[in-house]
Amino acid sequence: MILRIGNASGFYGDRFDAVREMLTGGELDVLTGDYLAELTMLILGRDQLKDPAAGYAKTFLRQMEEGLGLAHERGVRIVTNAGGLNPAGLAEALRSLAAKLGLPTRIAHVEGDRLPPTDGVLTSNAYLGGAGIAACLAAGADVVVTGRVTDAALVTGPAQWHFGWGPQEYDRLAGAVVAGHVLECGTQATGGNYAFFAEHDPAVFRRPGFPLAELHEDGSAVITKHPGTGGLVDVGTVTAQLLYETAGARYPGPDVTARLDTVRLTPEGPDRVRIQGVTGEAPPPTLKAGLNRLGGFRNEVVLVLTGLDIEAKARLVRDQIEDAFARTKSRPAEVRWELARTDREDAATEETASALLRLVVRDPDPEAVGRTLTGAAIELALASYPGFHVTAPPGRGAPYGVFETAYVPAADVPHTAVLPDGTRVPVPVPPPTQDPAPVPVPPPTQAPAPVPVPPRAQDVEPVPVPPRTQDPAPVPDPPLPAPLPDGPTCRAPLGRVAGARSGDKGGDANVGVWVRTEEEWRWLAHTLTVEKFRELLPETAELTVVRHTLPNLRALNFTVAGILGEGVASQARFDPQAKALGEWLRSRHLDIPEELL
Repeated sequence: MILRIGNASGFYGDRFDAVREMLTGGELDVLTGDYLAELTMLILGRDQLKDPAAGYAKTFLRQMEEGLGLAHERGVRIVTNAGGLNPAGLAEALRSLAAKLGLPTRIAHVEGDRLPPTDGVLTSNAYLGGAGIAACLAAGADVVVTGRVTDAALVTGPAQWHFGWGPQEYDRLAGAVVAGHVLECGTQATGGNYAFFAEHDPAVFRRPGFPLAELHEDGSAVITKHPGTGGLVDVGTVTAQLLYETAGARYPGPDVTARLDTVRLTPEGPDRVRIQGVTGEAPPPTLKAGLNRLGGFRNEVVLVLTGLDIEAKARLVRDQIEDAFARTKSRPAEVRWELARTDREDAATEETASALLRLVVRDPDPEAVGRTLTGAAIELALASYPGFHVTAPPGRGAPYGVFETAYVPAADVPHTAVLPDGTRVPVPVPPPTQDPAPVPVPPPTQAPAPVPVPPRAQDVEPVPVPPRTQDPAPVPDPPLPAPLPDGPTCRAPLGRVAGARSGDKGGDANVGVWVRTEEEWRWLAHTLTVEKFRELLPETAELTVVRHTLPNLRALNFTVAGILGEGVASQARFDPQAKALGEWLRSRHLDIPEELL
């Protein structure tokens, strides 16, 4: 008995017609859509400040103008977190749409993730698991809308419903979590953002199809895509996504703690990769919660420096603007300069003869990053370095957000399934036997903030969920393979041998690095130490870097604490989500054995 679960969205703004492609392209039992990210919650929070009825992904509602009918014709259930901050509002809008279309679509939603914000917090949401989704599907829902659940819950929920798994069938649940993690970012599992794309015909990656998982009752799965769609599914694309925004051997979640060090990937024909062998452990007693607050206002100006004397030009204009700031009463609280030497000597075009000097300012007062910056920068147009110009004049300051992570007792979060008939079914969690301990993660950039939660509502018969245990002992580092024997080496980019994928987790970044042969793994495991990682990426030299080893995947996963400041919405660095940090690492040169090149 196979459950075919597809994905049609990896983020709010993903390919609009993916819903139609997935519903018409081949067999499917459940279609999921992931619309939420840390930055998205901030965007939805600001939307709701303007309109309390907002707070959900409006594009999903537009996609359902066609999608509801297609799903009804094909008997496909739809499960999505597009409800964001207002799943009840989206569910009601979908009921109105179904009535307008004359469809008997039964719609349910899951709520309880939204926690009362503390002072200055715009959004505060706990990450729920899949039990509420399973309850809605068991009650006959055709569409289930959630707020903040874990990305993998969009798969674990349907799997629990379809196979009838009990809450303590940890290995099966862990297999579903791993499959869900592969699907959650859409085309990143089918060749999107793939490190080794250049080894293939470029046409393969022009329009990747969206992924689907064929789940089996034992928790194993095959990752594939609809026939005839673009992209590629192989062990490399699946490995890349498994390493994305994860850390060590344990991947804790509200349904189960999946052991990533037990994952085994094997090719099973063209565009088919089997995931098996995943083991699971009890979930932690706490739920992760994401908090977004407005951090102040931000503005920037990029000055173009062309030709000779780049460093002197940068010093001159920096001194001039700093002097102008000093003469005002509203100097920005934070002033940051970055010089990008994109210029080339004796360049054939003006653009390639130019460097970019980026000035970023932040302040609680919008005037300090608006008029103050505009005046200081633009008034120099005829009084600064030769060739003065900017990529665009600075305008008014824009608000920026700050993301924080906290942990709350799972037993205190009112996880509730609201069934198609309106019945409210609580999803209770037995209280832990001791005070909850934090989920083991790499060292945080700051202490987790406490989050108050409302009392649980008393209602009808509860949906069973797994008991919570205390944090298990750390997973010991696995033994490394024997190193390669000494031999001739060649100075070359790491990317000649290794793939990488990187991303953001709050203010931290993760960089997953993998290789494809045992010989490459013997070399990588001994060569890419934390010290070598810091040497190759000097921006990380003063930061806490933790290395995790995953031999089954021939992979290393590095967590870099604090490199993203206060999270993606704060735009603390040139690459605010660390999406290209792995590609920078791959471009760095080191001594590689000639036999591997």
